[in-house]
Amino acid sequence: MRNFRKSLCIILSVLLVLPFGLLCASAATADYTLVSPYENVVWDGENAWGLYKGNLHTHSTYSDAEVTYPETIIEHYNQGYDFLAMADHGVTGRAWNEKQPIIPLYLYQYIIGYTQTHLTDEQFAGITGGSYPLYDGTVRGDGMTCVTGANELNYINITKSHVNGYFLPDGVGNGFEGGENGHEIAVAFVDKHGGLSHINHPGDWIGYDSIDEASDPENVRYFSEIILKYDSCLGFEIFNCKNSTEHYNRILWDNMLMYTLPYGRTFWGFANNDSHNFSEIDSSFMVFALEENNVENIKDAMINGNFFAVARRLDESEGIGPAEFIDACDKDVMYPTFTSVTTKDHSISVTVEDCNYIQWIANGDIIASQDVNANSGVITLDLDTIPGAENFMYVRAEIIGEGGMTCTQPIVLDNGEEKPAYESETTVDSILADIEFKLKSTRIYVILAELISMIVDEIRDLINQ
Repeated sequence: MRNFRKSLCIILSVLLVLPFGLLCASAATADYTLVSPYENVVWDGENAWGLYKGNLHTHSTYSDAEVTYPETIIEHYNQGYDFLAMADHGVTGRAWNEKQPIIPLYLYQYIIGYTQTHLTDEQFAGITGGSYPLYDGTVRGDGMTCVTGANELNYINITKSHVNGYFLPDGVGNGFEGGENGHEIAVAFVDKHGGLSHINHPGDWIGYDSIDEASDPENVRYFSEIILKYDSCLGFEIFNCKNSTEHYNRILWDNMLMYTLPYGRTFWGFANNDSHNFSEIDSSFMVFALEENNVENIKDAMINGNFFAVARRLDESEGIGPAEFIDACDKDVMYPTFTSVTTKDHSISVTVEDCNYIQWIANGDIIASQDVNANSGVITLDLDTIPGAENFMYVRAEIIGEGGMTCTQPIVLDNGEEKPAYESETTVDSILADIEFKLKSTRIYVILAELISMIVDEIRDLINQ
């Protein structure tokens, strides 16, 4: 009897210990580290970094815009931009006081009454140094940094597969046609010449009719494969201009992150005004966290992701919103701002200004949200309080206010597992999709699509009369 009781005690002890051991093992395999693009930013103290408003995709009459080089640069300066890259179609930008490359296609600008000119040396020194007077006669005091070597690599821009190249050598990319074979030809060109790139306004290329196109596996694969193949391709524009064709880009972003992160590849969401006239300058832009406002730090921030994407105008959207139409363009209201993003263990903390709502996105879903009081201080998301958080690939935050929407870059949950190398899988569906995508990048397709759209609009107008 004594031996039986002893054996029973041993068995019960083992049964009691076993679940605890299994739980410990489970917790260990489910553990993760938060990897933030903002981890090296100094947010406060004597050596705190600054927040700088900038745009990397702007046009002039050197390509197809309605405003000259001096006009658009001076307008950006007056609207408080801290850095600017001129990225005319097929024109690799030089310093603003230099004559830019002339592309014969754009000489039509003279026929319709525009000119192609550049800043004087005096204007350039004043704008980059901060002494150039604003429209009201006052002096800014801080200069606007000139980012050279940018080019929207599609000078016959009727096709819709557009890519921006950055930090290209002078003369490289002038007259680059692009487009006819999709986005990759331009990305590969930039990569070959040691530059950086991002894909422009994918919504214009996809042609969103509904949220479904942003989740279509072939659309997701098409763009994700480019990101996976070229480290120099840093991401794509989640916001562009007034976002009339781009309102599902954030959903595409989420779907692409879930495609690329299993292979260890994250990428960033850019925001540019793509301005061709003054009315577009206040539409979309970025806020960079920089130790100092110079070209080298701007380049590093583009690579590392320590910046935020801002939209001043955004249509209401299914899925992750916004629930209502936002339009703060050219209105005297401040855009929502993150003033810090920090991580500790499994928590993410942000401080914000000029917003009234925050939502947190993980794996394409809203996992938490709350109204924000302007004086609420730090807002913290503790992932340990969210069931299943260990299965998230990333988390990102969006804040919304009267002045628009601002997004962080994704903060990745790294479980320490080695990531496999990506190998493209060729299927009948992917082959057919690639043929379709190349067709969508041809001029004849775009011309026919535009004609059909015009005819449909005319018929609709006649029916409604």
